[in-house]
Formats: sequence, C-alpha cells, structure tokens
Amino acid sequence: MKTYTEQGRLDPKWRQLYCLGDWESCKRYWMAERGEYHPDWMLPDGSIDESLCPS
Repeated sequence: MKTYTEQGRLDPKWRQLYCLGDWESCKRYWMAERGEYHPDWMLPDGSIDESLCPS
C-alpha cells in the first residue's frame, strides 16, 4: 500500500482511512493476522485493484 501510494498509483485515502486510521476494519490486516494470503493489489476493503497488478 505504501509503495503504491508513493508511486502515485494509489489514492492516499486508503492508507489514511485504514492503515493509519481504522486499521481494525482492514480486511488485509485480518487476513494477515490469520496467516491467509492476499495479493498486494488487494485494497483494505477487500476489493481487488487490477491496475496495481504486476504485468
């Protein structure tokens, strides 16, 4: 998330709302806590942003 934000590929709102704010509602966080895989291009709300997917 941080890398994509720094590259200008992802709206900073995602980090502000979830990573730096309400991280307990972040689906990525809960998947990581359970040891479940999630792709890097999965957003905190659980949606997939194909534009972030590597070519």
